Formats: sequence, structure tokens, C-alpha cells
Amino acid sequence: MPRATSDAKLLIQSLGKAYAATPTNLKIIDLYVGFAVATALIQVAYMGLVGSFPFNSFLSGVLSCIGTAVLAVCLRIQVNKDNKEFKDLPPERAFADFVLCNLVLHLVIMNFLG
Repeated sequence: MPRATSDAKLLIQSLGKAYAATPTNLKIIDLYVGFAVATALIQVAYMGLVGSFPFNSFLSGVLSCIGTAVLAVCLRIQVNKDNKEFKDLPPERAFADFVLCNLVLHLVIMNFLG
């Protein structure tokens, strides 16, 4: 077991060093994704404790958070300079796509609420 613990520590240290070299704009997007996922988890926990009487509202809230997180991950992929697939796509265009898709997502979510 001590070997597995030391391997885990080395892995965490190497991931920390690699993530330290990540640009700030990508770290901000990562925080946004973490916030969206945490909000979805809080909503699921609340539903588990209190109940799910307006089930459409619960589904709308969770799907909104998860959809926003997925769109933010797509934005992160497009904005990342190391990604050669989107090298010709300017960051402004990627952000405009993110905003437009978020607008469509939330219009669908509001329609689902009834």
C-alpha cells in the first residue's frame, strides 16, 4: 500500500505542475465548469432531501447546469492554443458561439418549464 500512496502523490504533484502552466483564461473556464457541476450536484442533493414536486423545475435546473458545463468545455477546447484542430478559429468567434448556444439552451429550458 505505501507504493500506491507514493505513486498517487507523484501523480498529483505532476498534475499540479502541468496545470500551473495552463493559461489563466483556461483556468477561469475550468472554474466556471466546476461551479456549474457543483450547482447541479447541489440541486440533486436538494431534490433528494426535500422532494421533487415540481419535477419539470428540477429537470430544467439540472439540465441547464449540465448543458452550460458542456458548452463551457467546448469553449475551452476551442480557445486552447495547444489544440491544433481549431487553430484558425479566433477566440472571439468561439466565445460568440458559446453565448449563442447558451442563449438557445436557456430558451429551450424556459420553454420546458411551461
